[in-house]
Formats: sequence, C-alpha cells, structure tokens
Amino acid sequence: MSRAVGIDLGTTYSAIGILRDTGEAEVLPNRDGEDITPSVVLFQEFEGKDEPLVGTMAKHSAASAPDDVVQFVKRNMGDSDWRFTSTSGSSYSAEEISAIILKRLKEDAELALGEPVSDAVVTVPAYFDDARRTATKHAGAIAGLNVLRVLNEPTAAALSFGVDTSAEGTVLVYDLGGGTFDVTVMRIHGGEFDVIATDGDRMLGGFDFDNRLMEFIAEKVQEQGGPDLLEDIQASAELREKAEMAKRSLTTVATTTVHVSAGGKPFRIRVPRTEFERITADLLRRTKNLTEAVLDEAGIGWPRIDHVLLVGGSTRMPMVREMVESSAGKPADRSVHPDEAVALGAAIQAAMEESTAAGSTLDIFNGQAPVIEDVTSQALGVITVKDDLRTLTNTTIIPRNTKIPAKHSTDVTTIRDNQTAIDVEVTQGDDENPDFVVSVGKKTLTIPPYPKGADIRITYAYDIDQTVFVEVTDLTTNQSLGTFEVDRLSNLSDEQVKAAAIKLASLPVQ
Repeated sequence: MSRAVGIDLGTTYSAIGILRDTGEAEVLPNRDGEDITPSVVLFQEFEGKDEPLVGTMAKHSAASAPDDVVQFVKRNMGDSDWRFTSTSGSSYSAEEISAIILKRLKEDAELALGEPVSDAVVTVPAYFDDARRTATKHAGAIAGLNVLRVLNEPTAAALSFGVDTSAEGTVLVYDLGGGTFDVTVMRIHGGEFDVIATDGDRMLGGFDFDNRLMEFIAEKVQEQGGPDLLEDIQASAELREKAEMAKRSLTTVATTTVHVSAGGKPFRIRVPRTEFERITADLLRRTKNLTEAVLDEAGIGWPRIDHVLLVGGSTRMPMVREMVESSAGKPADRSVHPDEAVALGAAIQAAMEESTAAGSTLDIFNGQAPVIEDVTSQALGVITVKDDLRTLTNTTIIPRNTKIPAKHSTDVTTIRDNQTAIDVEVTQGDDENPDFVVSVGKKTLTIPPYPKGADIRITYAYDIDQTVFVEVTDLTTNQSLGTFEVDRLSNLSDEQVKAAAIKLASLPVQ
C-alpha cells in the first residue's frame, strides 16, 4: 500500500506531512528525529563516487566544506544554466539537487510510516512562474515521486488553518520564508477556499536578511583592523552561519554578540536588534508594499481582513510581526506553526487528491470536502506586432489573478500574403515591452497560405498546476491548427528527466 504525502520543499528547510485516518494532519519526523529538514546537500566522495548527505549534518558542514555543500537551490529552479559540480566531477542541475532532498524526505517518510510512499503534493511559492513549477514537478519525478499537484504555499497554509480551526472569513497569508516571499488574500466560506489575489517576490527571504547582517559584521571586522571576510569563500561560509545564529538570537534578545576569528585575531561584534532592523528596513518595506498592493488588487482594505496568518520561519523576526499587526490593526493568528503549516496543508491536499482518485469524498471541513479555487500568479501573453507590422509587443491573454483553471483567447492576423507559418511565443508578465517579460517557450505552426490579414485565434488553457497549454485555430476555416504544450526553454526534456532519475537511483542518499 502507498500513501500520498504533502511536501513543503523549502529554500532553507523542508518538511513532509500526512493526513492520518483520524482526519488530523501531522508532520512526519525525519531519520534524525527532526520535524523539519535543512534543504542542504553535502556531496561526499567515496572511491570516486558521490554519496550525498542531506539535512542538519550537511548544514553544519557548510562552513568547513563550502565547496562541497549546496544550499538555497530553490532560488535556481527553472534556470537551465545553473549547475553544481561535485569533487568527483559529476554535474547536477537544480532539479537534481532538489530531487536529492525529495528522495531523502521520501525515504524518511517511508521509515516513519512503515510503508512505501509514491504519491505527493509538492508546494511552491505562489509567485513561481511556469518554468519553476515545471522544474519542481521534474524534481519530484527524478526522486521517484508521482507529483499529484503543485500547490501554492500560502494556499496550503490557509487550507491547514481552515481545516484545523474551522474558521471562516477573509484571510491574509503573509509568507516570508528562507528564500521567497508571497502574500495572498482569500476567503474561506462553507468549505470553499477562494483565492482572490496573490503577489510575491521569489528573490526575497530570510537569506537576504542574513546577507545584510553578514555585510554589517564584515564591515565591523574591517573597522577593527581585520580582513574582508566576504572575499574568502570559507570565511564567508562561516560568517553566514554566525549571521543566521545572530538573527535567530535577536528574535528573543535585544542585543547579541558575534565572535569571529580572522587573520589570526579574535573579533567581537555587538549587534543590537535596532541596528539589524535599520539595515534591513528596506527589505521589510518591500514586503509591506507588496502586501498593500495585493489588498488593493483584491479591493479589500485591512479592516475587512478577519484572519492574518504569518507563515515561514522568517516571520519569527519581531519586526515582521510588529509591522504586519500594526498595518492590520489586529493581532496575527498564533495557532499557525510557521514552519509546518505549508506541509500540513499539502498533506490535506494530497489526501483530497487520493480520495478523489478513489472515487470517494474527504469530509474534513465541517463535514464536507474543502474546495480550493486558486488564481494565476503570473499574466500569460503572446508576442505580436503593432500596427506598423515591425514593432514587437507583449499581448496579455490571461491576466494575473485570473481564476484557474482558465481558458482565454486572443485573435491575431497574418502580416503578409501567403504566409505559411506562425510563431507562438508564450510569455509571463504584464509589461507590453517584450524585454520585461519572461519567454516561457515557443512553437512554430504551419498555416495555409492566405492573403495578408487572415484571422488566427490563439487560446491558452491554464491548469490547476499553473502550467500552460496552447491551441491555435484558423478562423478562415474554423479548424484547429494544433494543440500543444510549449517547448519550455528553461526546463529539462522528458529524456533528460528520465536520465536524471536513473542517475539519482544509483546515489545512496543519506
């Protein structure tokens, strides 16, 4: 028998959960007895072969063996140019590194449950684009998982909150994790989880707050006559560890002290919480601005927010809670576990997917099955030409924050006589300038040789995983010219995914 699990694949920490037969979701402990696993991989070489080590021991090795440790790989998901080369000479994509972490989580879950695990719902930041969502699904496949769905992290957290508390009303989820930030507004009513608006920044998280603290400490060391710690890879890795520890200390104390040895000399740096808050004020302000933008887009002011959820380990910083509660005019809900809520929500969604596949209903929300109605986090468009028939422009087909699944169309015309092909370049982003949107992929389709100005319809279908399918219709004959998934520019091919799965199957992940 196999169980469906929910996985929070985080930038800094990951967790795996399951819905028990009692209807309660719980996070499963890893083999080290921890509820969350650092998303860190140490590549150990034995007899010319890699033996990856995942988790706390790998994280502790970051300072002593920085060249052999991979951290924060989630930030590189969907980047086809990113690679990590181990000491043995083996090269790994971001999907493969993430798959190693997922394989460790899968094996730990199997140990905890005493049964195989094959099906999973994996969460992603709400603001992840198509390439990053696809990369996440590929990572799951490489790890030997059947990814039932990719679920937005704020939606997962709200699902966990709603099922656990039976609360209803309008909810704002402020999700500041180790590497990404999302904010989502949704309504919970009668078992429906209706997402209204979402926004985020995939390059804003605790990692960036750590960077500011590292720069501050390094500057103080130099002021005391020490070397630049940021110029040396090992010193920088040690500094990151100390900066993270200092940040954690400042959640409970007003001042902490960082001890650093460099150039044969000891240095002691005093870090007041007020100074940490000063040097990171602009980062916090970015989250505030995004939050207010989402509220504006949702057409909802703070007074109409019934519940405020703080999700992600970085929301433990006192300045975060103070800013959010001050803006909201009410305290944030303290029943939500910032590290576990996403995995718990994913576990609930996994059980729902499993139940649906079995033809049954999971009655866990006030005696009924929850229904999730999500929205697009990115606008989808196509590159067309303006009236001068030369200037390229980005034409939006599915606007951001459209309910999904969605299906929208736009009509275009051929630009010259006897044109026999049409290039469909799928984009993500709102800007009309093609330079400021992301090209997801492109496809060239053959069309009949009509006179210039023949009408062509381009239809996008956006599924619940927020991946796009395209259909092109010849409006002269009302015949479909083809339905296809775009050839994604930033993702692995099916053959590469299969090869990576075979490669990972031979690695003894610890």
